[in-house]
Amino acid sequence: MPDLLLELFSEEIPARMQAKAEKDLADAVVKGLQEAGLSVGDTVSMSGPRRLVVACQDVPARSDDVVEERKGPKVGAPDQAVQGFLRGAGLSSIDQADVRSDPKKGDFYVATRTIPGREASDIIAELIPNIVRNFHWPKSMRTGRGELRWVRPLQRIICVFDGAVVPFEIDGLASGNETEGHRVHGRGPFKVTGLEDYTKQLGGPGHVVLTRDDRRSKIEADAKAVCAASGLELVEDKSLLEEVVGLAEWPVVILGEMDPAFLELPPEVIQLSMRTHQKYFAVRDPKTGALAPNFVVVANVDATDGGAAIAAGNRKVLSARLEDGRFFWENDKKTGLEAMAPKLARIDFKKELGTIADKVERVAALARELAPAVGADADLAERAARLAKADLVSEMVYEFPELQGVMGRYYALEADEDARIADAIRDHYKPQGPSDAVPREPVGIAVALADKLDTLVGFWAIDEKPTGSKDPFALRRAALGVVRIVLENDSRLPLNAIFDAAARTFEWSDAKRDDLANFFADRLKQYLRDQGQRHDLIDAVFALGEDDLVLIVKRVEALAAFLDSEDGANLLAGYKRAANILRAEEKKDKRAFEGAVDEALLEAKAEKALFTAISDSTSAAQAALAIEDFAAAMSALAGLRGPVDAFFDGPDSVMVNADDAQVRENRLNLLNKMRAAIGTVADFSKIEG
Repeated sequence: MPDLLLELFSEEIPARMQAKAEKDLADAVVKGLQEAGLSVGDTVSMSGPRRLVVACQDVPARSDDVVEERKGPKVGAPDQAVQGFLRGAGLSSIDQADVRSDPKKGDFYVATRTIPGREASDIIAELIPNIVRNFHWPKSMRTGRGELRWVRPLQRIICVFDGAVVPFEIDGLASGNETEGHRVHGRGPFKVTGLEDYTKQLGGPGHVVLTRDDRRSKIEADAKAVCAASGLELVEDKSLLEEVVGLAEWPVVILGEMDPAFLELPPEVIQLSMRTHQKYFAVRDPKTGALAPNFVVVANVDATDGGAAIAAGNRKVLSARLEDGRFFWENDKKTGLEAMAPKLARIDFKKELGTIADKVERVAALARELAPAVGADADLAERAARLAKADLVSEMVYEFPELQGVMGRYYALEADEDARIADAIRDHYKPQGPSDAVPREPVGIAVALADKLDTLVGFWAIDEKPTGSKDPFALRRAALGVVRIVLENDSRLPLNAIFDAAARTFEWSDAKRDDLANFFADRLKQYLRDQGQRHDLIDAVFALGEDDLVLIVKRVEALAAFLDSEDGANLLAGYKRAANILRAEEKKDKRAFEGAVDEALLEAKAEKALFTAISDSTSAAQAALAIEDFAAAMSALAGLRGPVDAFFDGPDSVMVNADDAQVRENRLNLLNKMRAAIGTVADFSKIEG
């Protein structure tokens, strides 16, 4: 069957938009063809700095005929109904309709019509212009020829089906079979007949590496090779690699040199200058692990001098950037964090929550309070908190916001602050995402927790919480950060108490605290689900009102292990059975059965055994819970499994709803006692299954 080749050729497409646009275009083309009745075989998509390409293989030359049936009125229906049916079905006479029979409804009319298939080229000629006109770009512009908006001016459209051009126009731009190659090495134009011809010509004389995967592999391999040839090592940067993949059609890797004097700057400054402004990769000395006075640049041209002129030009540009960095670095060192900190009073954190200086005061007080619980020195935690935000007014962070905290650490060390304070300044923003590490040193833990908790409590106090998918102040990330810091450092902090401590300067209430606790519960659920835990087990533990995250996780893990055992699964079934009986009887009697069990009224052997087992298991479980041995607590509950089974299904099974009202109530009290015993480790009513 024939193949379809589509290329949309434009001026430079921003690198960050290419991969998504490639996928979106392929999805739109395949979906459109399928909806029009054309099957599609394998689909190939490609993108680069100036082109989006989709090739669909094994597309039928024509769509199939479609047979439609339209059900009409019953035979013998009023003439008005019959005439309406004929008009709707496009029939001139009722004789053109078929008659069908239904055992219940009798005979009725059916109109059958065949909609002939269409030529694939006609379908494509309508489909592609519609896709292009309605294609979504994060940012787009008018091309100047008409109403079309595209990311950059669209210059050529290849649309070839079965080797022939599918003719159409989009705002005066006609489809064709010609494309361009590399601007310098193989501009062309090139006439193509299909995907094989297209890739052969552009990948050869056109000097274009068409796929993102191929460009990525080439850049990565060549960059490592040029570094290794000079005894150096590439500093890997996946996000930069993805960006550079979208900048060069014919990537040529060049190793450049910079003035070694710039290595006196913090390495983060050098790397960020390279990455942000110049799209260079940093290079290090594998023997020392320190940055080397080199960089890797990816050019889009195969220079005759081996790239010497390109390297020299890039060295000059990089030197100018690093000179700026050196200027900022020296000025900031002269000023010092201590002198920077008062300037935070000029910057609003949030109008209702005061300035950043106000936040610093709150965070310092909270960090001091949290310090003992996380094993930190209170004086160091407070000092670190007071300096943690000061670098926000530094010249370096103004130029490179990504270096907040990082530069604060360097400035603190320059001022001979304790290394633990310096590291806490750097780490208190962590974690900034799911792949970011959490602070590990106690002082950093205290400051990071205090900073995030102050933000969360503050926004809850002024009733500005995330809604739906909107979270402009990244409060979900802050809460998940607290969860990760606490759990990954095994820190024992009761949430409700620290919420109240963080809220001392705010208008606060139990309702706000409870709502924030529920918000944290959702974040913990997300965290545990990512770890593979079941959501219903998390709910079962949360229902107990525990606010120590470490204990919650231990309970969930122990509960999961218990329910995976035969005893746990059977006990859950017994619990559900007892709970259902109690629920029904409580509803009928309009009261709870929470009275004491009268042993004198226990008649059957099975109910006596269950009463004894409940007492024994409760004592053992409570003793285990007291020392936070949740596995032992679950094991103690496993002792109920046999007596519960015997109570309901054994040879001496018990009829709960006995004729004697006192015996009935006593047995219901016994079931309630069992429910309460199991409920000491988790709310089993929340567990599915």
